[in-house]
Amino acid sequence: MSTEITGYAAGALVYLHALSGDPQFVDRARAAARFLTGAAWDAASATMPFELAPAAFTYFFDCGIVVRGLLSAWRATGVDEFRDTAAALGTSMARDFASPAGDLHPILSLPSKSPVERDPTRWSRSPGCYQLKSAMAWFDLAQATGRAEYRAWYQQALDSALRQCEEFLPGHADPSKVMDRLHAFCYFLEGLLPRATDPVCARALDHGIARASWLLRDIAPRFERSDVYAQLLRVRLHADCAGAVRLDRAAAEWEGAKLAEFQAASDDPRIDGGFYFGRREGAWLPYVNPVSTAFALQALALWDALASGAAGGIRPHLHLLI
Repeated sequence: MSTEITGYAAGALVYLHALSGDPQFVDRARAAARFLTGAAWDAASATMPFELAPAAFTYFFDCGIVVRGLLSAWRATGVDEFRDTAAALGTSMARDFASPAGDLHPILSLPSKSPVERDPTRWSRSPGCYQLKSAMAWFDLAQATGRAEYRAWYQQALDSALRQCEEFLPGHADPSKVMDRLHAFCYFLEGLLPRATDPVCARALDHGIARASWLLRDIAPRFERSDVYAQLLRVRLHADCAGAVRLDRAAAEWEGAKLAEFQAASDDPRIDGGFYFGRREGAWLPYVNPVSTAFALQALALWDALASGAAGGIRPHLHLLI
């Protein structure tokens, strides 16, 4: 069982409730959050494992996604246990993952919480600017609790990410690996959004959106990922709404149209309406990915509302960003 994917699911279900008002989505978000605070959470060591049975590792990135999912469920339900567990996990993230070099360890082994050897050829096993998406958990916790240390930890992560971001792309000679790194780079762009109007962050968003867009179009004929289309489109809409980067409507329209192609139609209810993970040389990869689906449904809901002129419904709310 993946705690990260469960955290994403909780946030997606809360977003679907915001769109539809259907109470079943809150009920399922509550159930997902209770799994995280009950079966998954190790209160004694304040740890959220990467996966259960065995609980052998914990990832900085995954912990941040879990915090944000729990806070989404807390806002929707008012269950204080969700906020309190999120706060405990956010505090342990700052304590456990900090390295003597000043960066954040990507992975710790359990139960010792000792750092796992880093692999510079794999972005998920290395520290980097992509970790800023997870550090948004501290920004959210500062708002939820009023505690200044969370805001300071987010600011430290932001400063570090801004120093590292220029080195992240392309990062690999294989175009397929560059597409994978684009997915991670979009996490960095998402992590900038709480400070989108800061001039330094606005410039980083402007430059990063343009760079990601160019690489996506260049690599897409060989390999494309639905989550990259979705992430880039969401960042465009959020940055424009914040007044940080003016929306390139032609680019957004192209990304929205390409993203819509990934939606699956199937007699299997587990697949129907979901989004395929990727396409290689024009052929679908046979995976319908829950995170890709969550990102895509949010990106297309925002874009469709804007394109249809439903101005009141399109304003992207950062706390609902999956």
